[in-house]
Amino acid sequence: MEYVPAVLDWDYGHGYCYMNERSCGANAHCKNYGRFSMDVHYKCICSEGYEGNPYLPSGCRDIDECSDPSLNPCGEFCLNTPGGYNCSCPNGHRSADYLFANGTRIFTCLKLPNNGNSRTKVTIIASTFSSLGALLLLICMWWLSREVNRRKEAKLKEKFFKRNGGLLLQQQLSSDQGNLETTKLFTSKELEKATDNYNANRILGQGGQGTVYKGMLTDGRIVAIKKSKALDEGNLEPFINEVVILSKINIRNIVKLFGCCLETEVPMLVYEFIPNGTLSQCLHDQNEEFPLTWDLRLRIATEIAGALYYLHSLASIAIYHRDIKSANILLDEKFRAKVSDFGISRSISVDKTHLTTAVQGTFGYLDPEYFHSNQFTEKSDVYSFGVVLVELLTGKKPILLGKSNEGGSLTAYFLLTMKENRLYDILDARVVKEGGEKEILAVANIAKRCLYLNGSSRPTMKEVVMELDGIRMSNGATATVKQSCDNVEYGTKDDLIGPQEAASTSTGSSYHAMDIELPLLLDKSSSSLW
Repeated sequence: MEYVPAVLDWDYGHGYCYMNERSCGANAHCKNYGRFSMDVHYKCICSEGYEGNPYLPSGCRDIDECSDPSLNPCGEFCLNTPGGYNCSCPNGHRSADYLFANGTRIFTCLKLPNNGNSRTKVTIIASTFSSLGALLLLICMWWLSREVNRRKEAKLKEKFFKRNGGLLLQQQLSSDQGNLETTKLFTSKELEKATDNYNANRILGQGGQGTVYKGMLTDGRIVAIKKSKALDEGNLEPFINEVVILSKINIRNIVKLFGCCLETEVPMLVYEFIPNGTLSQCLHDQNEEFPLTWDLRLRIATEIAGALYYLHSLASIAIYHRDIKSANILLDEKFRAKVSDFGISRSISVDKTHLTTAVQGTFGYLDPEYFHSNQFTEKSDVYSFGVVLVELLTGKKPILLGKSNEGGSLTAYFLLTMKENRLYDILDARVVKEGGEKEILAVANIAKRCLYLNGSSRPTMKEVVMELDGIRMSNGATATVKQSCDNVEYGTKDDLIGPQEAASTSTGSSYHAMDIELPLLLDKSSSSLW
């Protein structure tokens, strides 16, 4: 009889292997061989990709297919995994797996056609354009900011130019084409460059109304630039007229005005630079290398008188300086006198006096008559010149500090010594040594007459300069009046429009009648001299 296996046999056999599966180690499994008999046969074997003893708990170990080229077709692109392996290509490549009919398998990696590089290039280009866009935006913002500031600055300069009387000055200059180039309108940039942005090292002097800087223009000229502190808007028109007047003065013994700048908050004046300082410095800080000899003092006095004579009598409209003092007399490279600082000057119609609401000038040089009446005349300048003449004779300052017996005033002491016939007690030693007695006495008499309290009794500057010239010509000198006026450029009254009073900025000191009391210039015993 034929034996037919029962289903139970299959189930039993399979189940038997299942029940004994636990006897196999990790990464192993049970394989059943009992198929046609009641005897069930099973075997533990390692799973695919593992090798070793399947009956031990950890007897089956992973096979590293990548270490044996015969176990994988990946070549250098093999990546081992638990129980197997993967063929993996690097970035920028794609896999190519070929299976031939004979069972041979070949795996390789093919380089992509620049897809990766394109992506990188796109990233780089995008970053570059972003950076350029940001840079362009910053440049545009900077340019717009600069343009806005430039327009604001231009509007501010235009505002200052109009406020400082620039339109009036242009009108006056254009009305006289012949003198159009005599006054230049400098820009603020030119003067900033000339003074190294108003460097403190360029300061020549400072006063109550402003600062004087030394500068060099683009054409190489050395100049003195006066920067005012403030200017009353009510004096703009007179200021412009004064600029026009001074621009037409071209004589050797008055500092030349080159031009002005009106586009700054306060107007600035540009003068020729005079190298040897002031007469005050030379008198009171004498240098033995450049001594002020008697002849040089006499020449300087005559040159100052000649300049004042021109201002009072030869200019188209009389100009009163109003602040004649040794500190406002500059000395050039040949020690020629140059009258400077017309900051509180006024141009006055002929035969008129100038009435002021506040006395201006320098203590020690002020005309007493002007102090009491507030009326400035040409004889007020004559008085101040008389003080300078006494300085030249004595070498002393106008205020004699610490000498109570002299009343504190150089002029009072000088007049007292003349009255008591002891003039030589006050004279400078070099004057006594080098000057002739008659010359010294003649000059002293001129100074005394200039210092008369009654202005009408004082000589005119024409008379003064003629007398001083006579003293110098007796020693063979050339007439100062002729020398001073050889290169005069005369203006006419038609050159001036607007008010006849003009004022320019100044660095000279000033005081008001309410602030300082007039010093006692003379004691009662000397009143007969007047």
